[in-house]
Amino acid sequence: MKLNELLKGLELKNNVNNLNLDITNIHSDSRKIKEGGLFVAINGYSQNGIDYLDSAISNGAVAAIVEDDVDISSLPNSLTYLKVGNTRKALAITSCNLYDNPSKKFKLIGVTGTKGKTTTTFMIKSLLEAHGLKVGLIGSIAVYIGNEKIEDTDRTTPESVEIQKHFAKMVEENVDVAIIEVSSQALKLERVTGCDFDVGVFTNLTEDHISKNEHADMEEYFDCKCKLFDMCDIGFINADDKTVITIKDKNKTCKFKTFGIENPADIVAEKDTLKITPSVIDFTVRMDGKDENFEVPIPGKFSVYNSLGAISVAHEFGVTPDEMRNALKDLKVLGRNELVPNKLGLTILIDYAHTPSSLESILESVKTYCKGRLICAWGVGGDRDSKKRPIMGEISGRLADYTILMSDQVRTEDPLKILQDIEVGVKKSGGDYTIIVDRTEGIKHAIEVATPEDIIVIPGLGHDLYLERNHVKYPYDERKVITQLIDEMITSGKRKPIN
Repeated sequence: MKLNELLKGLELKNNVNNLNLDITNIHSDSRKIKEGGLFVAINGYSQNGIDYLDSAISNGAVAAIVEDDVDISSLPNSLTYLKVGNTRKALAITSCNLYDNPSKKFKLIGVTGTKGKTTTTFMIKSLLEAHGLKVGLIGSIAVYIGNEKIEDTDRTTPESVEIQKHFAKMVEENVDVAIIEVSSQALKLERVTGCDFDVGVFTNLTEDHISKNEHADMEEYFDCKCKLFDMCDIGFINADDKTVITIKDKNKTCKFKTFGIENPADIVAEKDTLKITPSVIDFTVRMDGKDENFEVPIPGKFSVYNSLGAISVAHEFGVTPDEMRNALKDLKVLGRNELVPNKLGLTILIDYAHTPSSLESILESVKTYCKGRLICAWGVGGDRDSKKRPIMGEISGRLADYTILMSDQVRTEDPLKILQDIEVGVKKSGGDYTIIVDRTEGIKHAIEVATPEDIIVIPGLGHDLYLERNHVKYPYDERKVITQLIDEMITSGKRKPIN
C-alpha cells in the first residue's frame, strides 16, 4: 500500500521526503520491521522508540512516524519522516488502513472491567457458537478463530498493529463475530483506536492498575474504561456496581442495557434461586417474561455476574435459552476458578485472582461451601502496585483458615521482600500462615496438609504457563506441577490415591 494511503485519517504536523512509497508492513518494535516497513517510534515508559531507528532501518524501514518534538535534521536522511502529535494513535490508524479496516467487516464485541473479562469473553464465544456463528477471540490467554488457537498472548490487549493483523485473519476465515478483551491500558494507549465496536460489556470496577506506569487514580482508571463505550452502539453494564452504573450519566451516545442480581436490571438473576457448590453455580434468569434456569461449572457469585453479561450479549444476538443452557453447562476457562482433577480427590482451585477485590471474592465464595479448612497458597507479582500487598495479606488471613505465602511472578524484585510485604497484612488479621518462598514447595505443602474436606485455592498465575524472574520466563504449568507432586507422594507412600 502507498504511504499516503496509509495516512488516511491521520493528522500530520509535518513530513519530509517522499509520501509515494510502497509500504509492506508497520510496527513499533524495530525487531519486527521488514523490508519496505513503516517504523512508528513510540515513547514508552522506559524506552524511547527513536533510539531504535537504526535497528529499524537495518531491518528494512523506509519511513518513520515520530513525535512532533523530534529533531528530524539529526536523523538519517534516507527515510521519509512524518511528524504527529500522538505516535500511538498513528500506529493504530495506519494499522487499520494497512489491513483495510477489518473490524468493519464483522460484528465486534469489546469486554472491559477489572475482573471477569476473560471468563465473560469465553462465555460469549461459547454462546454465539451454539447459535451457529463463527467467532474469533482476542484476550489474555490466546487468540482463537473458532476452535483453533492462532497464538498465545502475553497481555490482555495486544498492540494495535497486532490486533488489526488478527482481525484481518478473521476476515479471511469468514468470522461472523469477534470478541476482544479491552484493558484500561489499551484504551489509554490507543491500542483499540480505529476499531469499529458494535457492543461493549463492563463487568465491574475495583481498585487495580494504580501506579506510576498505569493510572494515577481510580477516576482516571474508570474514565479510561469508559472510552470503550464512546466507540459502541450498545453497552451492557453491571447494575450492581455503583461506579459502573454511573456511565449512563457520562455517555449519552451509547444505548445501555443492564444486568444484575441485587438491583433492577434488564437481565436479572433471581437472588433466591442462586445455588453455589464446589463445582457449579445454578441460577434462574427472568428473560422475555419467562424463568430460565442455567448451570455453569465455574463456582462463585462473581461467575453469575460474568454469566449474566454473556447472556445479555447472547440475547441481543438472538441466541435461544436452550442454546445458552447447553453452551454454559460444559464451559471451561483456563485459570478461572479452575478445578484441578487429581488422584487424591482433593478440591484444588487455580484462579487468576491478583487484586484485593478478586482475592476477597473467590475466598468469600469458596468459604460458603467449604466443609473443612480453606487453604490459600499464593503470592503477588513483583514490579507492580506494592500498596495492595498488605491489604491482600489481611484478606487472606481473615478469610482463609491457613495461608501459605509463596512466590508469584517476581520479575526483578526480591521474592522474600514481596512476601514480607504481604505478611504485614496477614499478621494484622491474626490468621494462621507460613512463608515458603519456592512456589512448588508451597504448593507441595498445601497438598501435604490438606484433607478431602478442605479446599485449596491457588490464586495468582491462573492461565500463565510460566514464572518470570529478571526478564526471563521459565515454563511453569501449575496443573502439571500439582499432578507431578501428587504422583511423587503416592509413589513414596506419603499419600494414598482415591479408589
